[in-house]
This record gives sequence, C-alpha cells and structure tokens, in this order.
Amino acid sequence: MKVFKDLQFKSNKFSGSIGATMQFDNGFKISVQAGAFNYSTPKEDLKSPDDFVSFEVAVFGPPNGGFVTKNFVPDAHDDVLGWQSRGQINALMLLIQSKK
Repeated sequence: MKVFKDLQFKSNKFSGSIGATMQFDNGFKISVQAGAFNYSTPKEDLKSPDDFVSFEVAVFGPPNGGFVTKNFVPDAHDDVLGWQSRGQINALMLLIQSKK
C-alpha cells in the first residue's frame, strides 16, 4: 500500500507551490498540495514537503475524474480538505486504496 512517503512532490513553476498526485490501481487519484495559495501550514512557497506540517488534499475518481473527496470523508465541507497532517493523509490514502 502507498502512503505519504511514496508521494513525489514537484514544484509548480507558475504558483511557486509544491504538489504531488498519485493514481491508484482502482482508478482513484489523490492530489496533495502546499504553498502560499493552499490550505497548508505554513502558507508559504517552500521547496520541500519536509518544510510543511499540513497540506491541502483532494480526491478524484471514476467515472469522470471529478472530485470524490466527500465519498471518503463524508463530513467534509468542500471537495478540498485543508490542513491535513501526514497521518491523516496516510489514513486517507489507505482508505482510497481499499475501495474496489
């Protein structure tokens, strides 16, 4: 099973933020972002995920690749989850991968 440490973060040359996406075998995809314009801590453009304590997360999935975050986090108030810790992201990634 894939977890946070398996994410490959890259710099976004347009916004200065960093982010990672991962497509799972079951067709779902997670996006983890951090930077000045994201719901992350700190709200700064930094170079490494090690510089952040929380991240902005969204989940996309079949059949059309749209937001499905609320399918996994029913009490979410939006399609995007803000200020998620590594532990919360690990739990979400494991939940996503368990979905058939």
